Amino acid sequence: MNRDLIGKSLFRPAKPRSNVYRIMALICLILGGVWLIVHFRTGEVKPLLLPTPTPTRTANSYIQEAEAYFAAGRLDDPLSDNDAIDTYIQATKVDPTNARVWSELARIQTYSSSLLSSDDQRLERLNQAQESARKAVELAPDDSSSHAILSFVLDWNASSNLISDDQRQAYLNEAEGQAVRALQLDPNNATALAFYAEVLLDQQNWDQARQYAEQAVARAPDSMDAHRVYATVLEALGYYRDSINEYKKASDITPNFTYLHLRIGLGYRNLKVYDTALSYFDRAASINQQLGVKDPNPYIAIAKTYAQKGEFFPASLNAEKALSYAPSSPDTYGQLGSIYVQARNYESALPALKCAVDGCTVEENEIANLLVTSGLLKESVAVRPLPLTNLTVAYYYIRYGSVLAYLSDAKNGRCEKALGLMAQLRSFSKDPDLLDNAIVVEGTCRMLMGTPSP
Repeated sequence: MNRDLIGKSLFRPAKPRSNVYRIMALICLILGGVWLIVHFRTGEVKPLLLPTPTPTRTANSYIQEAEAYFAAGRLDDPLSDNDAIDTYIQATKVDPTNARVWSELARIQTYSSSLLSSDDQRLERLNQAQESARKAVELAPDDSSSHAILSFVLDWNASSNLISDDQRQAYLNEAEGQAVRALQLDPNNATALAFYAEVLLDQQNWDQARQYAEQAVARAPDSMDAHRVYATVLEALGYYRDSINEYKKASDITPNFTYLHLRIGLGYRNLKVYDTALSYFDRAASINQQLGVKDPNPYIAIAKTYAQKGEFFPASLNAEKALSYAPSSPDTYGQLGSIYVQARNYESALPALKCAVDGCTVEENEIANLLVTSGLLKESVAVRPLPLTNLTVAYYYIRYGSVLAYLSDAKNGRCEKALGLMAQLRSFSKDPDLLDNAIVVEGTCRMLMGTPSP
């Protein structure tokens, strides 16, 4: 045997050698574990499968937020999403099948239309409300409140100056049908009773309107809608003091809803309690100022009140303030022109009434150009004419025609313009008071032109 082979193995195991990469990996794992333990104890690292820090909002949370905005008077803020309308819209995105959300959105959209400055804006908002209300009824066809609010929306749509008489009647008929359906589903629904009363009022069913409004208030004494409608019915019947009390009750429930302060002020103005009326109009203006809302309506109301008192300088100042908030609203120019007529400031009334009745370009808009000079407006604007759809606009025609007649001479041809306006009025309405005023304008012009009366 070969001695060299004794006690030895031909396949000896290799000597172990250190692996640098393995050691580095182990060190990293150890350090990582230490870091994880330390940060877990300090709260910087959370266990897996915990709820997210910001839970998904429910539709009810948006409803509560929107109700808070409404209580604060922030129905619609064009410069921010922090208002009732935008919050309800967010709720419809979270829960698009929630009929209550769509109904409440429609209700707020309808009320907010009263705070807009032009007929076009109001009609657009009311159309949006109608879409929301119809969506609610589609989602919940057997829900009484959904039908009640659709009735309310349709009734306010019927009040638009921009729709035809046939469309107005169609809206009122459908509004009545929706209110009746709401009461069939729930005869004790105070909201349905109130909105049915408002429809009956607009249909000139005075006694029935009052009966249903009284029932609504008796069943829901904490409902702003019920008190508002009852106040509206009493106001239409000429019971101004009782109407004021009901509006005040509604205002106690929603103290920052400026529409109610304006209605209270109008009630006092009807009673010729001018200083109290002015205080309520001023309160509405102050609430809007706090909320950053540029609503011309309180200033128009203040201007008209001063004009009724015979104080035309503050009347003009407040009307111009209103115009600075709604420089493209033809109705506001008509209001301002009417105040100028009362003050016998015919030279200023003429361009204001022209913008209301005929419309005016940027260059023709003398009133806006003056407001730019005084710093109330940044730039002048064009104004579209008001369509001749109601008696309010018809009386702008009368005032415009009377001013044209007063300032007419043999060269400027203003009487021809005035006679043309009166001819349009005769085609529009047979209202006796309107026609009597038209006869005066026509007679003045024919006398100035040396032509005999027909």
